[in-house]
Amino acid sequence: MPIKSRIRTVPDYPKKGIMFRDITTLIKDPVGFRLVIDNMTQHYLSNGVDFDVIVGIEARGFILGGALSYTLGKGFVPVRKPGKLPADVVQLEYELEYGTDKIEMHTDSLVEGQRVLLVDDLLATGGTALAAAGLVEKLGGVVAGMAFIVNLPDIGGEKKIREKGYNIYSLTEFEGD
Repeated sequence: MPIKSRIRTVPDYPKKGIMFRDITTLIKDPVGFRLVIDNMTQHYLSNGVDFDVIVGIEARGFILGGALSYTLGKGFVPVRKPGKLPADVVQLEYELEYGTDKIEMHTDSLVEGQRVLLVDDLLATGGTALAAAGLVEKLGGVVAGMAFIVNLPDIGGEKKIREKGYNIYSLTEFEGD
């Protein structure tokens, strides 16, 4: 059974007309979760993407990023919502469909020139991923790539991210419904 079939679609969440792609059904399934981690691990081992550390975006990016950090032998750095990190932070505010949000990283998370793989569960508008890339670059890091379980290309995030010159890898796509 493929990865896509293990992802639940919840209609009209969080608002009418949205088809929410819920990965909790995928990651609770031990075979599904293993497929995700094994597939991404093999992709990064065999495609020569050079990176030093994995940066996971709160919260599902922690699940994916932590497991990949283990299988790939890389460190893990969290990107958090404001007020969740205990030491000095760098913060970036970014646009949402209806307002703004903020994310943070510790100021000592990265060293100058360190190459980063950004990971999260889903790519939709690209706003959070681009904000996380901005934080990485603010700290002197270099975004070597971005990895997602699900890509929703119709929403436009993939296009925005590629236009900025970032490489994207995703395991599955949902289009148009």
